[in-house]
Amino acid sequence: MELRQINSFIRVAQFKSFSRAAESLGYSQSAVTVQVQQLEEELHTRLFDRMGKRVTLTAPGTKFLERAYEVLNEVNKARLSVADSGDLHGTLHIGSIESLCFFKLPEVLRLYWQEHPQVVIRVTTGEPEALIERMERGELDLIYILDEPQYNNKWRKLMEQREQVVFVASPALAGELNRIPGLRMEHLLDRPFYLTERNANYRRVLDRFLASREIVLTPFLECSDTSFIIKMLENGTGISFLPWYAVEQSVRRNRLCVVRVSDFHLTLYRQIFSHKEKWHTREMSELVRLAQSVPSQPEAPDRPAP
Repeated sequence: MELRQINSFIRVAQFKSFSRAAESLGYSQSAVTVQVQQLEEELHTRLFDRMGKRVTLTAPGTKFLERAYEVLNEVNKARLSVADSGDLHGTLHIGSIESLCFFKLPEVLRLYWQEHPQVVIRVTTGEPEALIERMERGELDLIYILDEPQYNNKWRKLMEQREQVVFVASPALAGELNRIPGLRMEHLLDRPFYLTERNANYRRVLDRFLASREIVLTPFLECSDTSFIIKMLENGTGISFLPWYAVEQSVRRNRLCVVRVSDFHLTLYRQIFSHKEKWHTREMSELVRLAQSVPSQPEAPDRPAP
């Protein structure tokens, strides 16, 4: 059994295609086919069902895939143990959602450059589903997302930190709403809402809650740019639902206030993942270390500002 056979097997399982796996590896399709066939012969079992152009894992193939990831992970650890311990000088491709890229990554990357100026960093933004897909295709080294806790036996979770998502408005509007005893979602519906687009994870959780209460909410504004929504809130009379890290500075400066809704609370988690097949480089480890070293913002205050 050879590492290249295991690697080819994993790529076919990822892409569900021999031709696409071969293209990603720089091999011919026939070479990948032969490598998988040799692996099947050695294991005395069929790893894939091939029905026309459709390729799916068999039950033994699914079991072997989990072990194959473990093998490559151990190989990568062995490589790191003998790697050059000098200055970092490689490349790092990070995928992140827009709000984390704007509010969290700048400080991390500032520290990274101070300590490792020879590393070339590339950042790609997108929605979590698209970032996960690109990570699984090997196009991203790390992804940094905000979501409910995610688990997948193909991924390696490198960081998880708690993050509140809160309703916010201008101080005048928040003060008016927070004086309503037992403030509930229903009390907010006659106000204009400025929300992120529906495929943002915290927006999706909010929509699920509203649907469970049979509440229909039509936002005045939908926008993927969190900083634009914050500017609209500071200058207007709308309400939004945003991660605390995005609005904390505006709240501290009394440009926004938290609206304390009694019947809906949400906590998500900032999480960093890599693919188990990906060689975990020193450049990746350093990014995670610096992300963990940047202090988390205090959570939203228990009581609204007066």
